[in-house]
Amino acid sequence: MQQLLITLGIVLLLLGMIWPWLSQLPLGRLPGDIHIERENFSFHFPLMTGLLISIVLSLILWWTRK
Repeated sequence: MQQLLITLGIVLLLLGMIWPWLSQLPLGRLPGDIHIERENFSFHFPLMTGLLISIVLSLILWWTRK
């Protein structure tokens, strides 16, 4: 449990340090993301971004378990 918490802390620290570069990636604005704008209504559902992140995380977890 301690090792997991330390690892998660390091990962969060690294993500925080590289956040300025990560925010420039087109995640959330990929083709396939749903964005609807009306007069008084705005809806954004990052469908393809979620699928891409899910696939990448699944591959990483699969790779680390082998």
